[in-house]
Amino acid sequence: MIVFPNAKINIGLHVVSRRPDGYHNLETLFYPVVQLADALEMAEANETRISFSGLPVEGPPEENLVLKAFRLLKNEFNLPEVQFHLHKVIPTGAGLGGGSSDAAFTLKMVNLFFQLGLNKEQLKKFATKLGADCPFFIENQPAFATGIGDRLSPVKIDLSDYRIVILKPDVSVNTAAAYKNIVPSKPGFQLERLSQLPVAEWKELVVNDFERSVFPRFPEIEKWKEKLFELGAEYASMSGSGSAVFGLFRQLPTDFEKIIPQGILFSR
Repeated sequence: MIVFPNAKINIGLHVVSRRPDGYHNLETLFYPVVQLADALEMAEANETRISFSGLPVEGPPEENLVLKAFRLLKNEFNLPEVQFHLHKVIPTGAGLGGGSSDAAFTLKMVNLFFQLGLNKEQLKKFATKLGADCPFFIENQPAFATGIGDRLSPVKIDLSDYRIVILKPDVSVNTAAAYKNIVPSKPGFQLERLSQLPVAEWKELVVNDFERSVFPRFPEIEKWKEKLFELGAEYASMSGSGSAVFGLFRQLPTDFEKIIPQGILFSR
């Protein structure tokens, strides 16, 4: 069985407060980018293992979120051994949720393959144990997220009329380090109102708090964001804690790929 775990972008990201457990309370809007996706295949085997192709995958294989997701369900339902192959397209350290998506899609695939009968709410509970972004990919629909990113409310945001361009500078941002350098604050704009505003008005209102701490350390990320605006993006931002940036265009310049010949991760 094969599934295609897709990326997401963050439209606005506010770090509101630090929690007693060491995590942070967030407000953000997750938007799925289904055309940018990994490929994950699963089959029954003599032992549970995972292999890789495509972009580099960080960390030892046994610590990969795909195997962690499978073990959660295996321990609960006494499942047989399986093998996975992950073809990696979504880069790590980019703020695009690639690892979280792989984990969530593993849960959904195992549930379907072995006919476990878990509903979406049950799958989300398992996903929460794997990472803050993971529950979003169970529904995989635009959502306003609070808490650590795990409390989700559906929102009516449709970007089908826009060209989404995602650029990935040749740097990776460590999420823990990004949090360490950020100062929580109350947001000046309520992201729940985003659907009420045209995209052209987002630039002055919708911010990603991580840009304040990431841009001074990685000025090339800021330059790529500025370049997207120069080329005509109605809105551009870093996604998550970076390093990917995205732009929303009504129409791309005809020589777009010549202007930015490398680093284009996705454009549709």
